Amino acid sequence: MLHSHVFQEIPTHRPNTPLLDKLDSPAQLRLLSEDQLPQLAHELRAFLLYSVGQSGGHFGAGLGVIELTIALHFVFNTPDDRLVWDVGHQAYPHKILTGRRDQMTRIRHKDGLAAFPRRSESEYDTFGVGHSSTSISAALGMALAARLQNIKRQSIAVIGDGALTAGMAFEALSHAGDVKPNMLVILNDNDMAISNSVGGLNKYLARILSGKTYNHMRDSSKSFLSQNPNLMELARKTEEHFKGMVAPGTLFEELGFNYIGPIDGHDLPTLVATLENMKELNGPQFLHVVTKKGKGFAPAEKDPIGYHAINKIDPKPKATIATEEKPQKPKFSNVFGQWLCDIAEVDSRVIGITPAMKEGSDLIAFAERFPERYFDVAIAEQHAVTLAAGMACDGAKPVVAIYSTFLQRAYDQLIHDVSVQNLDVLFAIDRAGLVGEDGPTHAGSFDISYLRCIPEMLIMAPSDENELRQMLNTGYHHQGPAAVRYPRGTGIGAAIDDSLEQLPIGKGRVMREGNDIAIMTFGTLLHDALLAAEELNATVVDMRFVKPLDIELITRISSTHSLLVTIEENVVAGGAGSGVNEFLNQAAIGTDIINLGLPDYYVEHGKPTELLQECGLDKQGILNSIKTKLEQLKGSVVAMGSDAQKVINQ
Repeated sequence: MLHSHVFQEIPTHRPNTPLLDKLDSPAQLRLLSEDQLPQLAHELRAFLLYSVGQSGGHFGAGLGVIELTIALHFVFNTPDDRLVWDVGHQAYPHKILTGRRDQMTRIRHKDGLAAFPRRSESEYDTFGVGHSSTSISAALGMALAARLQNIKRQSIAVIGDGALTAGMAFEALSHAGDVKPNMLVILNDNDMAISNSVGGLNKYLARILSGKTYNHMRDSSKSFLSQNPNLMELARKTEEHFKGMVAPGTLFEELGFNYIGPIDGHDLPTLVATLENMKELNGPQFLHVVTKKGKGFAPAEKDPIGYHAINKIDPKPKATIATEEKPQKPKFSNVFGQWLCDIAEVDSRVIGITPAMKEGSDLIAFAERFPERYFDVAIAEQHAVTLAAGMACDGAKPVVAIYSTFLQRAYDQLIHDVSVQNLDVLFAIDRAGLVGEDGPTHAGSFDISYLRCIPEMLIMAPSDENELRQMLNTGYHHQGPAAVRYPRGTGIGAAIDDSLEQLPIGKGRVMREGNDIAIMTFGTLLHDALLAAEELNATVVDMRFVKPLDIELITRISSTHSLLVTIEENVVAGGAGSGVNEFLNQAAIGTDIINLGLPDYYVEHGKPTELLQECGLDKQGILNSIKTKLEQLKGSVVAMGSDAQKVINQ
């Protein structure tokens, strides 16, 4: 049968998809017969494999919701009915079915489709997402807005890929159960975390529990039994006990939802029938759907984590040349993972904590070697930070490995639970700065700004892999909260000192001596700054520390140079450059200064090199900014040295 076909490899040529090619909107999908849906699922899966092979990107979660996506758009009147995806990794099939099929081969590319649902991209993307666990809150808000305006429409939240582990999701469930809107929450259980039994009985039960006959009897019985509170309570407990024997829905029932499931998320007839029934039910509904991540692609079914996303497939294998292979440069996350294992070997107090980013933060080796000291708290960033604070209170040395944008979710805990109490917690902040194809929801654009205003916070920005290792060790031994922010990907291939030495806190280093112009870098943009400095004969300083600043070095540099330039891969507002400005103003030092960093808008997705060029943070962009500033200062050119005058005259 077509819908049971399993692909063994990713197609490098566009597959034949005659049925899919006729559909430019869900309205056209709803004109199909139910018997045609399995054929559509087969074609959609084939096209998804092909398009992601052309573009690179997420596809494991998308493969798992092919049938669910078709059933949702077949049953519900989208976009009038509000469909909210959580997390956005699941939404590629949704994009294909909602008029963006021909744009999919450029998803995540600069000026192409976004990696996640985005309101400005399509009316079918009812809520923008990037991170997880927001769908129930958003769909609840939409349902309540419809109720207040007397509009009859459906609100559906599809939550999955671990997103239900976050506290925010349960806060929304609790509120929905209290205000009782007409909404549907669908749990896409693709890790078999709640139940591993999907069989005939569960399928039969789902049809029964979602059917009109059962629910009519249920409502009639409630009306009759409401006259006798004791009988009403007995009936309620009996119903919950019956459901609890065959379905793990008691928790959701207690929260005020009518729980249905679990059902097979790849069984289109059951999905359509169940959704049709549930569409007619009033109040908050919860449907538990079990799917397989990577469904229909054999390698992804065997390794769903490894095939969460893939790179672009080259249809023409490059000819191999018999040359000595260059050793691969380690990623910054690899340097962190190795350091954590090394420090754990010599200090039994070390604890590693992550909010569901074991692979991304490279805690794999640490988890295997020190399982009793490794804690993956799932998608619960707030809990991760306060958990670390509690551990630090009683003598442990917690290290929180967390992405820059994820730490934003735990900002209150960072201040109140860690900083106010001056606890020894080290934050290894991955994905700082621009992250490329995942776009603005994943870019670490703000961490310097939101960390710098916290009293007594030690903040470091390494310029290369070796600096990262030394800064991690420095932060680890620091008394009080400390943060090291580092980018995604690889560095320049710096030789790494395996020792566990500490850097002198608050001290930068001069990397190049020049005249007139001094460039002060915070982080990995040092290399481009050095290239620009060669043409300008400028001094270059690797500041290393965002907080505390090396005020002695800044004072000395400002007294011998006519123009200072700060560079950081963080927004200019409130960033490291702002810290330099504040010191110069406080010290009444009148040296001219330029602050270079991320602009005051959300930088879209694209290759990191493209984005740095757009932001003027590559070599040429740095040169252009400095030359423009020097042009503005022509009136005071007498105060400048000869090198600055040469730049103006070029």
